[in-house]
Amino acid sequence: MRNHIPAALILGLCFVAGTLVLSTTWRANVKAAQTLKVTGSAKMDLVSDLARLRLTVEGNGATAEAAWNDLQRQLPLVLDAMQEQGVSDDQIERFPVNSWSMDEFDRNGNRTGRALSHQTNQDLQLVISDVDLAKRLSLNLSGLVTEGVSVRLGQPEYLFTGLAAVKEEVQAMAAEDAMRRAQKVAEAAGAKLGSIRDARMGVLQVTPRHSTVVSDYGVNDNSSIEKQITAVVHARFAID
Repeated sequence: MRNHIPAALILGLCFVAGTLVLSTTWRANVKAAQTLKVTGSAKMDLVSDLARLRLTVEGNGATAEAAWNDLQRQLPLVLDAMQEQGVSDDQIERFPVNSWSMDEFDRNGNRTGRALSHQTNQDLQLVISDVDLAKRLSLNLSGLVTEGVSVRLGQPEYLFTGLAAVKEEVQAMAAEDAMRRAQKVAEAAGAKLGSIRDARMGVLQVTPRHSTVVSDYGVNDNSSIEKQITAVVHARFAID
């Protein structure tokens, strides 16, 4: 009987030790599982510093030569109007002239081999840092129709050239906002905020100022001079 006492004692001690290890491990796992998820955001206002404006001047006539001459008559009027607004000739990019004809069809839908008219057009593009000038041009050049000018203007594009640096700054601001939010929630719950476990950046939204438009794929607005960039960060922190 006495020989069995040491063995029983050893078995009991092992059981107690195992229980303590399991208890400690369980508590550590529970503590590790205690995390706080928050979302931080930040916004910055931007003002476009570059504008791109594209327009098309169109000529037409009964023959290819007449259409070409009509285009050449109109081009100086358009260029003069742009220069009067303060645009220099070296700021205007000219693209190749396009020419085509409008074919005649008979009542059966077959080409007759004759052309009803001929058309030509030329695209012009302006890239300038004066965004207000680009806006004025987009509004005023269409008035050349009163001088017999056929010109089509595209929507001006307003760009912000420092966007790459601003993206990093606004994302850092969003991360700081996430940490502040997590700290306040932890304090309100009587807990202590631990280290960050993981973080995920949301897509950036560059929208017109005061716009509420968002997209899962991000927004990159080029239609407005005044913009706003929004960054979102989803973060998870440990709490004690």
